[in-house]
Amino acid sequence: MPSANGEPQPHATLISRSEKDKKRPMRSRIMYIEDKSGGLIGPARIGRVTFSKTGRTLYYRGRSFQSLKGGYKSNFFDTETGSLFWISGPKRDGTDRLYGERIPIEIDEDVREEYWRETRGRRSA
Repeated sequence: MPSANGEPQPHATLISRSEKDKKRPMRSRIMYIEDKSGGLIGPARIGRVTFSKTGRTLYYRGRSFQSLKGGYKSNFFDTETGSLFWISGPKRDGTDRLYGERIPIEIDEDVREEYWRETRGRRSA
């Protein structure tokens, strides 16, 4: 979006929140986040993301991700680096990886208990 003088604004201003929006809690959800920048199989985590008001931008660990509006093998990109990611709700059976690889998925400590209880239907592992 151009500024008052017609010049493009820095990218960061497109994802900043207004003072009014900062007072309202952002919607959040536990999600599966896989880095696809290195190919089909990448490092993956289960963690809590927060959503922008429109839901098109996700925030996780100080990073911002915007939707590719669909996508094949990736559906979000890091707004700062352009790296591709697959971000989705975690599966109840734990088979979140695209091809079912048996590669460990890190679970953030702050969501571990909730993930095992609410998503997987059991006590913490």
